[in-house]
Amino acid sequence: MSKLTGLILRPNDRTFYATTAALAAGVGIINAFSSAHDAARRGATYDLAKPLVWEMTSILVIILLTPLLVATVRSIRSSSGALHRVVIPAMTLIAFSALHMLGMVALRKLVMWSQGGSYDFDLSWPTVLYEFRKDTMTALLIGTTLWLWDGFHAAKQEVSSSATDPPVPAALWLRDGTSRIRIAPSDILWVASAGNYVEYTMADGRQHLIRGTLAATETELARFNLVRIHRSRLVNMARVTALSSLPTGDFTLTFDSGHKVQGSRRFRSAVPHPTPPRAGAPADEENSKVFN
Repeated sequence: MSKLTGLILRPNDRTFYATTAALAAGVGIINAFSSAHDAARRGATYDLAKPLVWEMTSILVIILLTPLLVATVRSIRSSSGALHRVVIPAMTLIAFSALHMLGMVALRKLVMWSQGGSYDFDLSWPTVLYEFRKDTMTALLIGTTLWLWDGFHAAKQEVSSSATDPPVPAALWLRDGTSRIRIAPSDILWVASAGNYVEYTMADGRQHLIRGTLAATETELARFNLVRIHRSRLVNMARVTALSSLPTGDFTLTFDSGHKVQGSRRFRSAVPHPTPPRAGAPADEENSKVFN
């Protein structure tokens, strides 16, 4: 549930939803006035109520379905698979159009029934194709706007983060019982959960078993570019040189040391594209932080 919430409701998303709803309502009102005006020019009675009901019932359903489009666009953005980027949008578009037609027809029937009238959708292939064509353009407009919206905020956040983040220390201390071990974060390959302990695996083959939880360790090591790839494992992305996907949706990461670890598809979107470690890393600097 939290993963779905992260797709459809992020910081500043309320502004996006409100703006989309306002623009859609504005377009619907303009279209209703245009329909009433065109009917009057053809000699019919100027009637704004009916086209306004038709437009607003359609717009309301589109607004309610916008989170479906938002989740799809962000899922595509976080995926590198060509199949995922084709099949998921196609299925979403069909679902969006079908739900839109069902929703607006139901609302129109309800409105007309409350007024003592009736509504006939004229269900036929030409009508369905006509509505599907309009729904495709609507989905593309909303999806493209969201893509640009997310790109703008990602760039803004990156600039803000680079300007305000304190320098990351090049060394830290681990407490192992009564002794302390000084390590360089850049030498960490991965950290794994081991009961009431977490185990650090270093590039030179050393392992350090430290009492603590993986959740707390994840928070502490996030500044060193260690990310969760499995419910029981964190990896140092600065040491990853290759990523390969498995048929199950899981994936395998290869480190510059030759070691390999497997990640879960549940955490695939959190893994950026791997890049080789930078040459000439700065010398270790001591850090007073101690992990418990």
